[in-house]
Amino acid sequence: MYLDYLVLGAGASKFNNGDIIATLAIFLVLMFLLKKVAWGPLMGIMQQREELVASEIEAAEKARKESHQFLEEQKSLLKEARTEAQSIVEGAKKQGELQKDEILTAARNEANRLKESALREIESEKEKAIAAVRDEVVSLSVLAASKVLSKEISEADNRALIEETIAKAGEAR
Repeated sequence: MYLDYLVLGAGASKFNNGDIIATLAIFLVLMFLLKKVAWGPLMGIMQQREELVASEIEAAEKARKESHQFLEEQKSLLKEARTEAQSIVEGAKKQGELQKDEILTAARNEANRLKESALREIESEKEKAIAAVRDEVVSLSVLAASKVLSKEISEADNRALIEETIAKAGEAR
């Protein structure tokens, strides 16, 4: 009777110590087996899952930082490219202005040279024409003088001779 409390299902009381001890023993054995068989792998899987989630969060944060850094680099490169393009455009404008000035200066110099050359040529032709007229006047004067000296002429003959000489001078041109 004293040992009835250790027997399973013995006794009519609500609390049977045997049932409690057996249940506790089975529970402890089951816990030990679960810890060895299921709890270790389950905790390993949970640990792996936790590490995977942590690594994915870390990778996402790293990717976000890298993309932000890449975006900043691209903005910087774009700004540099715009600045460089602006300086190239300004340089081209300055170069164009310099070339325009050089071309205008060369054109003015050429125009002045051509003008001076034309003026020299005109002056030369003028001097040639004056020399030709002088030669003509001299030859006409000599001709008129020789005719005057070769015969004595009256005023009417003199006038006719001058008109004839002028007419010959007009034909000679």
